[in-house]
Order: sequence, then structure tokens, then C-alpha cells
Amino acid sequence: MATLPITKRGAELLKAELQRLKTQDRPAVIAAIAEARSHGDLSENAEYDAAKDRQGFIEGRIKEVEGKLAAAQIIDPATLKAGGRVVFGATVELEEESSGEQVTYQIVGEDEADLKQGLINVGSPIGRALIGKEEGDTAEVQAPGGARHYEIIAVKYV
Repeated sequence: MATLPITKRGAELLKAELQRLKTQDRPAVIAAIAEARSHGDLSENAEYDAAKDRQGFIEGRIKEVEGKLAAAQIIDPATLKAGGRVVFGATVELEEESSGEQVTYQIVGEDEADLKQGLINVGSPIGRALIGKEEGDTAEVQAPGGARHYEIIAVKYV
């Protein structure tokens, strides 16, 4: 089984989700199934069908999260010593060359990615373009609107 890189914060979020699924969501859906069964004929019971569907989703998500945690290679960005190189977990300050717009992104795993929070997937076009580059380098990103060029202003490991 291949390992999946994930930041320490991302692993903690997955563990919290797993805890919630097992201690809150699973018991709630079991209670909903029991309640729907008490209403009689299951063949025409929409509440029962909906609760069983929800149970299937919850059990599937539990297996998925457990699998991801089992395969996780947890990386704490604060312990990285990459000497200014962009690596997984690094926070990168960029300046778009044509517009001068500055942005800051942290390179994270697929499950943690959230562009609105400045968290980009290591496998995304911009993530792939940045990995291995150093401060002062220019990264060319193939975006849907055409190629964009970013200068790497700073690389931090926080």
C-alpha cells in the first residue's frame, strides 16, 4: 500500500472526523433505523430506506478515513529543514509576474486542500510546478486560462 503524505494538522482533522463518525453519526443512524422499523412495514417505509442509505454512507466513510490514516505519512512542516526549497508542507509566498498579485499557499495533501484557506493539493498544477523550486525561482503553471508565471518570494516551514 502506498503512503499518502499528510500534514500533522490534516491527520488530526481526519482523526477528529473518524471519532465523530463512530461516536455521534453511527449511533444516531442506528437509532433512526430502529425508530423507522417500529413504524411497521419496511417495504414502503421511506424513513427506513433513507436511514439505511445514510448508514451505508457513514460506514463507507469510516472505512475510507481509516484507510487513509493507515496509509498516512504524517509530515510536520515545522520540523522540515529543506533550506528554502519548496517541499510538501511548505508555505510559499508567490507573486504573479504579469499582475504583481501576491498570494500565499501551503502545499498539503489531497484531503486537506482548500483554496479559500490557501491550502493547495501537492498534485494540483500549481503544487506540481512549485515542488523542488527555491526562493527567487520562477514557476510556470499551466492554468485553464493559459500559462501563468509566479516568482517565489519566500518559503517557510510553519
